[in-house]
Amino acid sequence: MKVIVQQQQLAHGVSVVSRAVTSRSTLPVLSNILVKTDEGRLRLSATNLELGISAWIGAKVSEEGGLTVPSRTFVDLVSNLPSEDVILSVDERTQSLNVKCGTLNTDIKGISAEEFPPMPTPDDDTAIPLNVENFKEMIQRVVFAASTEDTRPNLTGVHMSFQGEVLEMAATDGYRISISRATIGHKPPQNLEALIPARALSELSRIAVNGDETLLMSFPAGRGQVIFHLKDAELVSQLIEGNFPNYTAIIPASFKTRTVLNTAQLLKACKQTEIIAREGSYIARLDIQPEAGSTSSGPQLEISANSEQTGSSEVIVDASVDGVPLLISFNIRYLREALEVIKTANVLLETNAANTPGMLRPVGDDSFKHIIMPMNVNR
Repeated sequence: MKVIVQQQQLAHGVSVVSRAVTSRSTLPVLSNILVKTDEGRLRLSATNLELGISAWIGAKVSEEGGLTVPSRTFVDLVSNLPSEDVILSVDERTQSLNVKCGTLNTDIKGISAEEFPPMPTPDDDTAIPLNVENFKEMIQRVVFAASTEDTRPNLTGVHMSFQGEVLEMAATDGYRISISRATIGHKPPQNLEALIPARALSELSRIAVNGDETLLMSFPAGRGQVIFHLKDAELVSQLIEGNFPNYTAIIPASFKTRTVLNTAQLLKACKQTEIIAREGSYIARLDIQPEAGSTSSGPQLEISANSEQTGSSEVIVDASVDGVPLLISFNIRYLREALEVIKTANVLLETNAANTPGMLRPVGDDSFKHIIMPMNVNR
C-alpha cells in the first residue's frame, strides 16, 4: 500500500474510529486501527466486536493494500504531524507502516489486515433513510436516560420501534424514562423493534456532523446487528438481547396539576439547586403553589434542597399552575438533564401526587416526553 492523504483529514478519521478500540481484549488486533485502501479512498476502521466504526477519507492511491497498527501510537503520531500531506506506505515483509510528513519519517509495527474482523456490509435495498439532523435530536433526547450499569443490560440500550412512518425511541434507567417520536416520511417494509446500545447511538451522534445528510439504517438478517451508513463513515453495533420494560404502562393517563414554566428560568433554578442537592443524593423538593400565599404574589414553584454537609437552598420560579397544590421530591439532576434537551421557550410539568411519577414535556411539542419517578423523603 502507498497513499498520500491530508493530515487534517487523517487526524479527523483516526479520532473518529479510535473510540471503538478496546484496550482490554485478549486479541491484539482489536487494539489496532485498520488502515486500508478502498475504491480510491483510504478506509480507517476499528472494532471491539460489539461496536465497529469506519471512516473514509480522500487519498491519492498509488498502491493498494492495508495493515492494522496500534491505535494509541497511530493517534498520537497523526495528531502531532504538521498540516501537510502525509505519505503512508506498507512494508509487507516487515509488516510495518511507514509514515512520512515534513521532516518526520516513522515506522510503526503492525498486524496483518487479514486478521482484522470482517465488518458487515449494509443492504441499501432494505435500508431505512433517516434525516441526520432529526435523528440526532431524537438520540440526544433519550440517550442520557439510559442506564450505565451493566447489571441490567437491557436498560443500557435505547428501544427503537417503527409503526408505519412513525419512529419512537425510548430509554430508561428505572428511575426516569425519555421518549421521543418523529414521522420519518418513509415506511419500513415491516414494523420493526430493536434495542440498540446507548453508547453506539452517542458515538453515531458525534460522527454524523452534516445535518442535511441522509443516514441509512439497516438490520442485516440473522446477525443481531444494526448498521448506520453515512457518506464518509459507518457504524456497526450489536443489538442488545432481552426485553425492554413496557414503559407505556408507567405513564399516567391523566394529571391533577399542570404547571407551565419558562424553560430557561427553570433550568437555571435546577442548576442552582443542584449545587447543594448533589451532596444529599440530588434530592430536591418542588413546592407547587397554584394560588398566591402569604409570601407569594401569584402561582409559583419553589425548589429547595438541604444537605447536612453543605447547607440549604431555595429558589422561586414564576409559574402558571392549573390544579391542586403539591409538594413532591425529584432527583434534581434528572430534571436538569431533561430540561437541557428541551428547546421550546416554555415547559410543562404535570403531576398527581407525591408518590406518583411526574412528566416533563415541551409546550407545543408532543414529540418528547420525560417521566420522572418521585423520591421518598421524610417530611
